[in-house]
Amino acid sequence: MSEPSSAPMPPSKARILLRRLASTVALWTVILAALFSGRPLVSDGIFLLLIALLALAGLVEFYGIAEKRGMVNFKYCGVIGGLLLMIGTFLNVTGHLGTSGSPSRVNDFETTFLILFVLGLCVRQFLAKNNSAGLTAIATTLFGLMYVPWLLNFIQKISFFPFPPGSSPDAGKYFLLYFILVTKFSDMGAYAVGSLIGRHKMIPRISPGKTWEGFGGAILVSTGASVAFVHFFGAKMVGMNYLHATILGIVLSIAAVIGDLIESLFKREAGVKDSGKLFPGIGGILDLLDSLLFNAPIMYLYLRHILTHP
Repeated sequence: MSEPSSAPMPPSKARILLRRLASTVALWTVILAALFSGRPLVSDGIFLLLIALLALAGLVEFYGIAEKRGMVNFKYCGVIGGLLLMIGTFLNVTGHLGTSGSPSRVNDFETTFLILFVLGLCVRQFLAKNNSAGLTAIATTLFGLMYVPWLLNFIQKISFFPFPPGSSPDAGKYFLLYFILVTKFSDMGAYAVGSLIGRHKMIPRISPGKTWEGFGGAILVSTGASVAFVHFFGAKMVGMNYLHATILGIVLSIAAVIGDLIESLFKREAGVKDSGKLFPGIGGILDLLDSLLFNAPIMYLYLRHILTHP
């Protein structure tokens, strides 16, 4: 009689860390290579394509999580709205609609779009014959649009930020690279330190794997990466110095952990471990973007109101 086959061993933490690092590096290498290609048509086109695909895939994953939780939503309205929002913001920040150099005009566009989107969702509910949960459907669809495409739109605002005359023509790209690097080093620092010496759980009911030691590692590694980046490339970043690098390193690392916890809360309520299985060692698009979503507006507001404020 043959012995029953043993269950496959789960991957080690070191292997998971390497998978996460490889998946992250591969994706963002493509994005950054497009940004620094030196050909505006190529760099802008690829940038828009990738950022729109990330937003739409993340939005679909979010609506899927909501459906697992039993929350109805207007998925197709949300996806179409998210795509229009991403394209509209891109056309604004790149000056194709005559709004280049005026962040307030871009913000006005997004505000107008959100107002019309809410009205459109109400009309959609009017036409729904069998949906008695209209409030839930409208709220869930709107939240998905704001959680993924709207927050991700701040990445576009950073990349195409209207810097003062005399600034480096690639300043926006360096700020975007800086923002992604600091955020992802926060993720890696939290995972590495938490895996090695993590003992004290942060919020086990939401994310059993996160520890206070990992939280400290996120801050230290992220801040170190921030200072190192500014040391080598600070001359291309308007207003940046070691003090700002330290402040941003701390603030972005804390916000990255909070963003990760928020997505963990969504997944736990839906009873899923990962938002998807697209990236080995990471999971889905939302697992890749969670820390970036809340850090993007922080980086943009710091850039607009502190680093470039007259």
